[in-house]
Amino acid sequence: MTTKMVFHGSDIEKICSYYHLNKEDIIKFGANVNPLGLSSNVREALASHIDLFSSYPDRNYTTLRNTISEYCHIPADFILPGNGSSELISLLIQEKAPKHTLILGPTYSEYSRELSFSGSTQEYYHLREEQDFCLDVDDLCQTLADNYDFLILCNPNNPTSSAIFQEELRKLLTFCSNHDIFVMIDETYVEFAPEIDKITAVPLTREFSNLMVLRGVSKFYAAPGMRLGYGITGNMDFLSKMKEKQTPWSLNSLGAYAGELMLKDQEYIQATRNLILSEREKLYRELKEIPTYKVYPAYANFILLKIQKPGLTSFDVFEACIKQGLMIRDCASFQCLEGEFIRFCIMMPEDNARLLNVLKQL
Repeated sequence: MTTKMVFHGSDIEKICSYYHLNKEDIIKFGANVNPLGLSSNVREALASHIDLFSSYPDRNYTTLRNTISEYCHIPADFILPGNGSSELISLLIQEKAPKHTLILGPTYSEYSRELSFSGSTQEYYHLREEQDFCLDVDDLCQTLADNYDFLILCNPNNPTSSAIFQEELRKLLTFCSNHDIFVMIDETYVEFAPEIDKITAVPLTREFSNLMVLRGVSKFYAAPGMRLGYGITGNMDFLSKMKEKQTPWSLNSLGAYAGELMLKDQEYIQATRNLILSEREKLYRELKEIPTYKVYPAYANFILLKIQKPGLTSFDVFEACIKQGLMIRDCASFQCLEGEFIRFCIMMPEDNARLLNVLKQL
């Protein structure tokens, strides 16, 4: 290939066309979705409740909010379901109308896109590679003191898979509260963390009114097409104003019912955690022995690698993998990521072994 292409993690059709592959044959290491797929219990229940499409959902999503309440150990009144995290990010930014936003980077591009419609300035606070992308909270607070009113962070972070622990979050939120800074924390990947309770900011919504936590079912529950997300905040006034701006019946009847089923499916939850935690640890240990790459501690269901071999680029690695039917993420498009990096998620053991074999040969 003479032309270097840049592909997003979801560009499966574009990639298959370019490399003359069938998408059914591709293992999607770039999508960060649970390899177990949709729970069989949920699939069967949805098939037998298709008639839900014939009725409007409960406008307040009472049963769903009660299920989320039990799942997150937080009052149901704190919860706002939505049409994926994307809708909630948009509503939050629209209602908060920030003037000066700081984004913890490198990270998901959707935050910047939504902010671009708001009139807010936006700048990035760079996590540092030499610190394994671990946040220095004191340094971040010094930066935030420079007239910011809104902070966005993803925890665990995409694409670094690094995490901020709850006590550090409490310190950060205390500082932000004292400086009138609202904080949005995206916890899309928190259920993949080794110890969720040490990372999640959900309990802190009882303490801080300047906080909203966002979650969804796209990654852990392998349901990105369902478009179910939920926001959690103890700021009742703010939540009420977001709800006023939200399109009525934003989440369809079947999606709301599916959410109730998913969050109660303990067998699926445990099977997912067993798979991801064991495979992530195995891959991490083996990758540390390969001098071609630097591997970073991972708390999400994906691992970030820095390529250290002179002359070997992230595109070279992407291309070597895709030719074997393994689609990883070339991280060249991420802002605040200096150097050659790739990211891949944890898949089934046999697929992980295939990927590891390709990486070892480069």
